Amino acid sequence: MADEKQIPTFDESLKEHEGFGLIQVFTGNGKGKTTAALGEVLRAVGAKKQVGIVFFDKGGENYRERPILESLGVTIVATGRDRIDPATKRFDFSINTFDREEVLRGIETIELFFEKGVDLVVADELNSCLGLNMIDAERVLTLMDQKPAQTELVLTGRNAPEPIVERAHLVTEMVLKKHYFYSGVKAREGIDY
Repeated sequence: MADEKQIPTFDESLKEHEGFGLIQVFTGNGKGKTTAALGEVLRAVGAKKQVGIVFFDKGGENYRERPILESLGVTIVATGRDRIDPATKRFDFSINTFDREEVLRGIETIELFFEKGVDLVVADELNSCLGLNMIDAERVLTLMDQKPAQTELVLTGRNAPEPIVERAHLVTEMVLKKHYFYSGVKAREGIDY
């Protein structure tokens, strides 16, 4: 990632761009990537746009934002297994064949969103799946190339690979300065999930 003090480059191809159709990336080790994407979702819904979200590698019922998003008319698809052990509340970091198959199912869902002309598509945690080698970057770059001209695409997750960053029109890196998790505070319902 570029030094945060670096002046952003001017992209001549975007000079006259209006409306939807760009690619955004929210990455980094800090909290707020999904939250930033959900802010984009709320604005799009408020503008009466059609929105689809694929939550990559976020199976299970541990995510409190989903019912309200569905009530707003947002199409949601969650892929992956529930990684939170119900007894211990510990996160399972292992990766298996099912996880990789679920990432591909999420990619296929995004392609369907593209075919249906969805205005805003969020690929939540897709960058993390790339960083964990659950899918090849070339497959995601192909997906980005398939994006219709008027569809806005948002990719979230840590460790966005440089080719994804280069292809995007907006890149925001969340920088971790301090986090209560490292002081022993567990994920809090309604705040962290």
